[in-house]
Amino acid sequence: MNRTTLSLIAGATALAAVTGFAAVTSPDTSAPDTTATAAELPVERTSLTCPTPSVSDLAETTYTSFTPVTKGTGSDGKAELRPAVTESTDGEDAKDGKDGKTGKASGKGDKEGKGEKEAKAFLTAKEPGKPLAEDVSGSDSPALVGTADGKFAPGWTVQQTTEVAAGTGRGLLGAACTAPDTDFWFPGASTAADRTDYVHLVNPDDSAAVVDIELYGRDGALETTTGEGITVAPHSDDPVLLSTLTTEKLDNVTVHVSVRSGRVGASVQALDDKLGGDWLGASVDPAGSLVIPGIPKDATAVRLIAFAPGDADADLKVRLASPTGQITPAGNETLHLKAGMTGAVDLGDVMRGEPGSLVLTPTGRSVPVVAAVRVVRGKGAGQETAFIPATRPVGTRATVVDNRAKGTTLSLTAPFGAAEVKVTASAGSEGGTPATKSFTIKAGTTQQVEAPVPSGLKGTYALTVESVSGGEVHGARTITDAQDGVSAFTVQTLPDDRGTVAVPKADQDLSVLQQ
Repeated sequence: MNRTTLSLIAGATALAAVTGFAAVTSPDTSAPDTTATAAELPVERTSLTCPTPSVSDLAETTYTSFTPVTKGTGSDGKAELRPAVTESTDGEDAKDGKDGKTGKASGKGDKEGKGEKEAKAFLTAKEPGKPLAEDVSGSDSPALVGTADGKFAPGWTVQQTTEVAAGTGRGLLGAACTAPDTDFWFPGASTAADRTDYVHLVNPDDSAAVVDIELYGRDGALETTTGEGITVAPHSDDPVLLSTLTTEKLDNVTVHVSVRSGRVGASVQALDDKLGGDWLGASVDPAGSLVIPGIPKDATAVRLIAFAPGDADADLKVRLASPTGQITPAGNETLHLKAGMTGAVDLGDVMRGEPGSLVLTPTGRSVPVVAAVRVVRGKGAGQETAFIPATRPVGTRATVVDNRAKGTTLSLTAPFGAAEVKVTASAGSEGGTPATKSFTIKAGTTQQVEAPVPSGLKGTYALTVESVSGGEVHGARTITDAQDGVSAFTVQTLPDDRGTVAVPKADQDLSVLQQ
């Protein structure tokens, strides 16, 4: 091939490349500007990770999968959850909840990251608009990784709810399965002697992830021994016992999970010897103002834990949004956080028989913070614990699943301005007709609303909250299940499901070739 031929080919290739580039980047100055507008289209693919639910032989776990019906999705798609591999952090059997975890090869991949035959799907959704539930028993239940595409992707929500009859962390433990990401903050963990806290790292991908875990106490960063460069094998769950990372025993610790390469789903399982336990979800990304919704009205003790991850101290106003408006907790009007140090304040029985939400705003200069609350219900040997992290607003739409005919409460707060929302109860997992109600939430208040229930309900159902008008709304759902005198409960927040994405409009424009 001679040089002239090569030059012609190169020129044609360059022209094609420039033409393709111009089609999506160059503005058309002779026509109306349509690139500034964007269409909201349903997402086409969603990934979720569910951590290993329990190491207790007495555990009973229910997984519930649900996708709300979304316009514009087409007729194809699927949503599946498959077992992952559970890695051992220290090679010791941890069925007593204290000494790590035994590796159980249950899915694709092994400890060295070598691929094996893909595991059979544990749960496969059948149709949007109807939840699907699956029950498992004992300590052999694996972590799960899942993907939804097509009509099942927008708003796909999975909940795992575990009942543990006795032992460390007994009670009701609930977690919304999380999307994989690269950065997580967990204020409210502990390395104290009476707590057994694991941070679960679930890698949904085909390549290994490398993760760092940092711990921060009341005096700043804790010295850790093995928290850096943790390799999480493909399609696996690596539960890391926090007390093995440091010699310090502290009640209030902030955990920072950062991913050097790859991505993981992360969550903290917090188990107490006397106060039961629950899952601690990640706080919303650091922000100057935070909302922690849905503190139950019968809470006997509320502890606020917060952390300022930057270089500046933070000063926050602490307000409780009650059914009648915002009030100041007596003696806890403000909270001062030193940079890089975990702060905590016990608010006691601040609820006094009314549901509420904590609203944290800067007293002056806005400094990004993360926060969560630990909630205790019951008295004496019947006490139980749950955690509520600061969360995103409901936004366009949010969904929570595994709601029951009895023992489910929905709490909504409009911290900064009145708002109207629509709440839809799906069909039941085993039968029932959807129902819808609308609610107006007054500015600065929290309302425990009487959520709709499917008529003829059989099984469990999903609740979907949609913003209609007004200011932002934050929400949380509480499941209560009395167990032999224990006030068993769990709380999940309702952040925007991010089921749609803005897609900019683009027109072909060849004028760039003339410049």
